[in-house]
Amino acid sequence: MIGRDGRDQTADGASSTPGFSDIDHWGATHVGRVREENQDCFFIGALARDGDRVRAVSAEEQAGAGQQLERLASLAVVADGVGSLAGGGEAARIAVAGLVAAVADSFEAAARAESSDPEVFCRLLHDAALSCHESLVRGAEAGGRRAATTLTLFLGLWPHAYLLQVGDSRCYILQGDTLTQISRDQTLAQELVDRGVMSRTAAEKTRWAHVLSSAVGGEQAAPVVTRVTRDWGNVILLCSDGLTKHISDERIREKLMAIETARQVTEDLMQEALDAGGRDNVTVLVGRTLPRRS
Repeated sequence: MIGRDGRDQTADGASSTPGFSDIDHWGATHVGRVREENQDCFFIGALARDGDRVRAVSAEEQAGAGQQLERLASLAVVADGVGSLAGGGEAARIAVAGLVAAVADSFEAAARAESSDPEVFCRLLHDAALSCHESLVRGAEAGGRRAATTLTLFLGLWPHAYLLQVGDSRCYILQGDTLTQISRDQTLAQELVDRGVMSRTAAEKTRWAHVLSSAVGGEQAAPVVTRVTRDWGNVILLCSDGLTKHISDERIREKLMAIETARQVTEDLMQEALDAGGRDNVTVLVGRTLPRRS
């Protein structure tokens, strides 16, 4: 049965999945210290049943509407418009809006099918990303202006989740004291690392480090969907490369380990990136299932 805060409950009233009150999340974006335009875009919130439909509910909206909704899944998206293209910011906004709508529209049918078709959410996210890519390409052909973006989407069911990746915006998970980058950068530098041509440390210092090999609306898009398992107390971080240009993985781990609230650690990471130069737009999303109370 469903509790008042949207949690599935067992017969004795104990919750088996996180409800609105079990989730601590926050997102922020900043133009940085150098760029004149912020071409990043993000969404952070949840999918919820509202009457007879499923819709995306932002973190801000949840504060006032959580009691009236049935929470179904966490949803977070980061898109970083390709800075060299005039339509990068527009592409990021289109990608976020399009992916959020596609996932909400198809969620219930996919959820019903998942037990007999474990790949259904992988196909949903993969196909939605390609549909967005094709839409941007058609728009460029009609209007004569290319528009491309990275895209990283986290769809958190329970206890598993799905990560959709195109480009080099990243997703990390902190489990205990171990930080893992779930996403794989789709850059020319990462391809050199994969081929054994150079180390990751060396590759990050080359001009290929931020040259995308895949982007939504670009010359090619190669969506990758990864399924992960998570637990109470895990912390998820999504970010644009405006953060990781300045902040090391070890420093990210230290900040997430010291988390007090999602908002606090989001703002701390953002400020560190700005203090380190803020050469690009910076977007940071942090979410966690609060540790279960005994």
